[in-house]
Amino acid sequence: MSRKYLAFDIETAKEIPGVDFNWKPHRPLGITCIASLETGEEEPRIWMSQTNSGTPAPQMTRPDVVSFVRHLSGAAARGIVPLSWNGLSFDFDVLAEESGLIDECRTLALGHVDIMFHVVCEKGFPVSLNSAASGLGVPGKLAGVEGVNAPALWANGKYDLVKKYVAQDVNATLAVALMSESQKSFAWTTRKGTISTMPLTKGWLNVKEANRLPLPDTSWMSNPLSRGDYLSWLDETESN
Repeated sequence: MSRKYLAFDIETAKEIPGVDFNWKPHRPLGITCIASLETGEEEPRIWMSQTNSGTPAPQMTRPDVVSFVRHLSGAAARGIVPLSWNGLSFDFDVLAEESGLIDECRTLALGHVDIMFHVVCEKGFPVSLNSAASGLGVPGKLAGVEGVNAPALWANGKYDLVKKYVAQDVNATLAVALMSESQKSFAWTTRKGTISTMPLTKGWLNVKEANRLPLPDTSWMSNPLSRGDYLSWLDETESN
């Protein structure tokens, strides 16, 4: 595949209580930092705001978030495809709120490749980034750090650790995307420790394309997910 990607991931500022990560009642969340990595780049780029003294700010300012969204739009205009893991229902929703560029984020969300959303549309269930990395034999998420703890780590001055964590997330996301397209198959490690695969003969589909796939058979599931759960923040006319 000759397609180039721009993988990205955000880390939020507000701690979310509970174990189910029900974040919407607690918005706005704020963004502490963002990592991005383009195909061919050696190291992720870290986006954040700074205080007057030059230290990392508690969260990114609106102008700095706008700069990042415009960076994504510029890349997309050059034919570089924004890439995420669950960016449709989370990252772009938060970016829209924090930047104020709601229409621009909607357009980006629908045209980007969200690996997890494609898998949900194809299989009817999500797969974690770590499970995919394990199944494909590429490095996964940073060990010893959980995403839910990133806001507290940032608030406590553990900036380098959070930046390392978010950087590894985009490294892993891009590696999974490229490896899958190279071998025309997506793979993941199941909870039973076995490897499952999903054909990827046409490569990754963007959100609009994935949403057009036939609905998978979820009759065996007790509580199947709906694609609408991922698209709910978009206007109805935007999601069709």
